[in-house]
Amino acid sequence: MSIYSFHLAHIPLLKAAGGLLRPPKAPGLRHIEVLAGMQLGAAVISPRRMQLRRIAVFAQWEDEAALEDFLAHHPFGRTLNEGWHVRLEFVRRWGEVHELLLEPDGAEHLELGEPVVAVTLARMRLPELPRFIRWGRPVERQIRDHPEATLAMAAIRPPRSVSTFSIWTSTRAMTGMVFGRDDGEAARRHTEAMTERERRDFHHEFTTLRFRPLSEHGSWEGRSHYVPWSR
Repeated sequence: MSIYSFHLAHIPLLKAAGGLLRPPKAPGLRHIEVLAGMQLGAAVISPRRMQLRRIAVFAQWEDEAALEDFLAHHPFGRTLNEGWHVRLEFVRRWGEVHELLLEPDGAEHLELGEPVVAVTLARMRLPELPRFIRWGRPVERQIRDHPEATLAMAAIRPPRSVSTFSIWTSTRAMTGMVFGRDDGEAARRHTEAMTERERRDFHHEFTTLRFRPLSEHGSWEGRSHYVPWSR
């Protein structure tokens, strides 16, 4: 059964650019997305919108041994290993990105009180970018400021690939945000944006993935233990 991982690391500019332009290959690596970090809710014209030295990586592996070998022996993997990552068990998906060959949804569903990791991956329709920004930025702020999201960020690889990543204290908290059950004026931002996407899609391809966190390694921005059960 595949294992998945999500990594955050500070990387020298040339090495980061190389990873964005030519993603690494390794035995047992089924798919990898190398993206530049992006601060949720940042101004459209801002250096925080594409942070080349802050790399986010989402990857699918044949097994945990392949991931361990990559982190120990591959030059790009050793650099990633100096940052932070979480290992993930796939549970459920909505939508599809054709390069990502997923197994059927996991047999075990997440309990409502169980921590959950959410990843989105999309290939943009470039003419729809202004609409995407208009509807997406309020949702970014909603997730960024949510008290039950322990880590939330976005990432980009020009010209078309965008991703979000978030860790939630519980499945209940995440689904409450998704379906607009929270209190306050911001509660319906996500549902309104999804309604607009259904009216006219922003993307060529889009998938939302839900994972069970398995283990957490390293530190990011001076802290670790983002997954609630590891505290």
